[in-house]
Amino acid sequence: MDVTILSWLAVLGVIAGALALDLFAFHRTAHVVTLREATISTVAWVALGVGFGLVVWHWGGSEAAGEYYAGYLIEKALAVDNVFVFALVIGAFAVPRALEHRVLFIGVIGALVLRGLFIAGGAALLGTFHWVVYGFGILLVASGVKMMRHRSGTVVNPERNPVLRAVRRVMPMTDDYVGQRMFVRRAGRLMATPMLAVLTVIETTDVMFAVDSIPAIFAVTEEPFLVFTSTAFAMLGLRSMYFVLAGVMDRFVHLKTGLAAVLAFVGAKMLLTDVVHIPVWASLLGIVAILAVALVASLRATASIPAPTEEVAS
Repeated sequence: MDVTILSWLAVLGVIAGALALDLFAFHRTAHVVTLREATISTVAWVALGVGFGLVVWHWGGSEAAGEYYAGYLIEKALAVDNVFVFALVIGAFAVPRALEHRVLFIGVIGALVLRGLFIAGGAALLGTFHWVVYGFGILLVASGVKMMRHRSGTVVNPERNPVLRAVRRVMPMTDDYVGQRMFVRRAGRLMATPMLAVLTVIETTDVMFAVDSIPAIFAVTEEPFLVFTSTAFAMLGLRSMYFVLAGVMDRFVHLKTGLAAVLAFVGAKMLLTDVVHIPVWASLLGIVAILAVALVASLRATASIPAPTEEVAS
């Protein structure tokens, strides 16, 4: 693809505009997000991501669009696992429900910045040292095996987070939330609020997700523009996805098995890159099939669990 500076500025402008619209038009004041509101937002974000794929198709052809959609699907699927962990972190810090959207909003912005740095570094490594592709492949297969072995769940203990412990050593922290503020001055002393603590844990936890997701997307495309855009548009809907899935997360009992299989699949694809060429359409079809099997198996295994009500989901 012929990606110019103007192309990068245009897509960054779209992302910034969408985030600004979400924050200043729809969530200007802190409030509890309802299931209906979250569902509408999720549909809108998915439509934006799918629509950008059509732009890529018109601009770069079907192969580029296939690479974008494969990357988008991988990041979107892994984002569901993010939701599980974020829910545990938010619960561990007893974040008021009205502040959950702001926590996730800031978390997503931080995640986009971190992933941008990861993508730039990964692209530079792959462009300079071809053997790095094998390192990424081994990492993904190993991550898939690890996820398979620990698919029963994730335990979040904020007290074990080294970054949070470092922050607490240099910055005193209040026991209570002060609206959406991360810092407050009390008795002439600058103090952090639990809002800073929960964001610290979310951002550092997300780094671990990026270690898996970014190499996984490089397994289907080495074009940095497609890696970034597929990641960004998938991440943008993470906040609304959280509120949609908040009441039904226990139903995805086979999700980790499916995600583990996806990571192992794309990792094997990377390891075989110089031996067997797997077309983009085959990679996309394989990812869709794996996730579809995991989803159907999960829904069948938990069919007796009642659907959430508006009050539970919000």
